[in-house]
Amino acid sequence: MSETPSNTLQYRFDGPEEAPVLILGPSLGTTWHMWDRQIPELTKQWRVFRFDLPGHGGAPAYPAGSVGDITTRLLATLEGLGVQRFGYAGCALGGAVGIELALRHPERLASLALIAASPRFGTADEFRQRGVIVRTNGLDPIARTAPERWFTGGFAAAQPAITEWAVQMVRTTDPGCYIASCEALASFDVRPELARVGVPTLVLVGSDDQVTGPAEARTLVAGIPDARLAVVPGASHLVPVEQPAAVTDLLVRHFSTAWQPAFEMSTGQTALPQAALKPVLSPAPPQPPQSGPVAEIAPVVVPPQVQGRPDPYDAGIKVRREVLGDAHVDRALAQADDFSGDFQELVTRYAWGEIWDRPGLDRRTRSCVTLTALVAGGHLDELAFHTRAALRNGLTPGEIKEVLLQAAVYCGVPAANSAFKVAQQVIREETTPRE
Repeated sequence: MSETPSNTLQYRFDGPEEAPVLILGPSLGTTWHMWDRQIPELTKQWRVFRFDLPGHGGAPAYPAGSVGDITTRLLATLEGLGVQRFGYAGCALGGAVGIELALRHPERLASLALIAASPRFGTADEFRQRGVIVRTNGLDPIARTAPERWFTGGFAAAQPAITEWAVQMVRTTDPGCYIASCEALASFDVRPELARVGVPTLVLVGSDDQVTGPAEARTLVAGIPDARLAVVPGASHLVPVEQPAAVTDLLVRHFSTAWQPAFEMSTGQTALPQAALKPVLSPAPPQPPQSGPVAEIAPVVVPPQVQGRPDPYDAGIKVRREVLGDAHVDRALAQADDFSGDFQELVTRYAWGEIWDRPGLDRRTRSCVTLTALVAGGHLDELAFHTRAALRNGLTPGEIKEVLLQAAVYCGVPAANSAFKVAQQVIREETTPRE
C-alpha cells in the first residue's frame, strides 16, 4: 500500500520482486479489487502492480480531468518506485490509459491488453450528462444501475453478493473524482492515432458488452497494426469479474508470448523469455462480408498552414460542442442553409472561438454572466440551452437559482419569473436520473 501525494496514484504490489512488472488498470467506478481473481495466477510470472483512480477505493480525492493526467500520475508513481518498463492491461478507462501509454510513452511499454476498451467511449454528451446527474443527485443513481451496465442479467441474478459489491464500490467513490473521470472519457478520442500504437496488443471484449462491445473492439483491432481479438462468451462490460478464468488465461497467454524487447537502452527490467507454448491467439481475420464492414478510422486531416493569427473557428466549434453538447450543435448546423449559414459561422468563430475560449474567466463564471444577460434581454429560448450548458459547466441547480435571484434584483422580477419557469423545467429534465 502507498501514501499518496496529489501527483501520484494509490497502488499495491503483488508477486515476486524480481519478476517483470505487469500493471492492471481499473475501470471507472471500480477499485483494484476488480482484479482480485486474476492475481493468484498472474503472480506466478509477474510482479503485479494495481492502482486506484483518484477518489476510488479510498484513494485521496485529487480529481484528474483527462486520460493524459491519469497517465502522468501513473508514470510519476512508477518513477518513484524505479519501474521503467512494464506490461499493461486495462479495463475501460484503464484501457484508455493503456492506449495513452502506447501513443505517448511507447519506450516504457513491453506489451498491452485492452479490455472493454474503445478509441472513443460513446459521446461526450453521454458522459457530461452523467456528470450533471452525479453533481445534482450524488452517486446513488449511478451505483444502482451499475450492475446492469457491468454484468449480464444471469450473472447479476446468480451472484447477489458480487452485485451488491459493485453497487457499494460506486457509492463509496468520491463524487468530484467520478465527475472528473467522466470528463476524461468525454474528451478521449484517439481514433486517428491508432495506427501509431506499435506494441503487441490483445483486444479483449465480452460478447454481451453493451457499453463497449465487439464493434468497438473490432475498431481497435482494425486500427492497431499488431492487435489480436479475443471475444469472451457470456460476459458483459466488467468481463474480468464475470469471467475471471477466461480472462486470466488470455492474459497469461498474451503476455507470455508477446513481450516486446526493450529499446536500445536497457531500463533494468528483465524481459520475459519466449515461452515454448505456441500462441493460440491469431491476428484478427478480415471481416466477413455478411457481418458488415469494420469501422474505418478517419485519417488525420492536416489543415493548411496560415500566416499570422490562427483562425478561431476550430477552437470555437470545439468549445461550442463542449459547452452546448454535440446534439445541440449538430442540430443548429444541420438547420443552417445559404441564408443562415454565415450567421452560424460568425457565432462559432467569434462568440465561441474569440470570447468563450478566452482564458480570463472560467466556464462556470461565463455561464453565470451569460444567464444574467439572457434574463435581462428576455431571451428565453437561449436561456433554456444555456441553463443546460451551465449544468455541464459545473454549476449546481442551487447556484443557478442564486444567479436568477440576483438577476431578479437588477433585471426585474417579471423577467426573472419567466426565467425561473424555463430554468426549472430544464433542471428537472437534466437532473432526473435515467432508468
